[in-house]
Amino acid sequence: MRRAALLLLIAGLAAITVLVLSRGVGSVWNALAAVGWWGFALVCASHLALIGLMGIAWQAIVPSTHGLPARVFYWARLVRDSGAEVLPLSQLGGFVMGARAAALSGMSSTLAVASTVVDVTMEMFAQLAFTAVGLGLLALAKPDAPLALPSVTGVAIMLAAAIVFVVAQRRGLSILNRITGHLIGSWSQTGLTLTGIQNEILAIYARPGRACLCAGVHFACWLATGLEGWLALWLMGVTIDVGAVLVVESLLYAARSVAFAVPNAAGVQEGAYIVLGGLFGLAPETVLALSLLKRGRDLTIGAPALLLWQSIEARRILEPNNADPRDAPIGRPDAARATDQR
Repeated sequence: MRRAALLLLIAGLAAITVLVLSRGVGSVWNALAAVGWWGFALVCASHLALIGLMGIAWQAIVPSTHGLPARVFYWARLVRDSGAEVLPLSQLGGFVMGARAAALSGMSSTLAVASTVVDVTMEMFAQLAFTAVGLGLLALAKPDAPLALPSVTGVAIMLAAAIVFVVAQRRGLSILNRITGHLIGSWSQTGLTLTGIQNEILAIYARPGRACLCAGVHFACWLATGLEGWLALWLMGVTIDVGAVLVVESLLYAARSVAFAVPNAAGVQEGAYIVLGGLFGLAPETVLALSLLKRGRDLTIGAPALLLWQSIEARRILEPNNADPRDAPIGRPDAARATDQR
């Protein structure tokens, strides 16, 4: 699978190159340069704030009795997103790294894995709601759009998959065994068991109000993601209705979820932007610049975060007396890469 992921990444990067060249490097660069350094700093700052909100959503499902401060969830979420967006990993690789970062920050390994699974599930349902909002806005603005039917079909499939995933969590089906196996790596190294993880998951779901709060905060995060896109376009000097941007962003991330096996959604994001942006009169060079701006933002935020995370890991290796055997490594990025599946 590592070879397949590498081939998909190369194909995606080639697609990005072809798209940029076909629209003219100068045109794409001019649209990107219109943002300016201060505008780019504003885009990065807004995204850091959004990551903080995502951390709050994760924290909502963890009992306060564990006494974990908000910074633990913020840091772990930052590592999770950085791994998924910067390294050539599938989204599952990011989940592994986020759970590991949480465990290193004081969360028990069992809770780190269990809460990651539930948080990802609630985020999945929130994304489905966000996509439904986008489809509703698309139906109002462009009732004859050819993307409506396939998008609805895709949402129905994603909803069915989400429901199956929840059932697996509650009943301990084999699919959960595989997923948590990827998250925690070797059972003997971590000392974790599927039973322990499932019990922790059930304890989280026993507080449905907290789970709903997590999903609600994630839904707000998805809406904020759309506003991020609108802000970036505004900084480029492009005036567009907020509703149109919500349509584009919601269906874009739905496409990214479907193409979860492609590392960093390379090529998928750019192609989807061109198709979706065209529905609302956005020039291809504009949406390509928007996509590259997002990738530059992710690299600027994610690279320092990953370097810091690796320094923490290295320090624990060099100081074995400070290591807690209960916090043995939860998977490895290279293992996640080798088992690439959002």
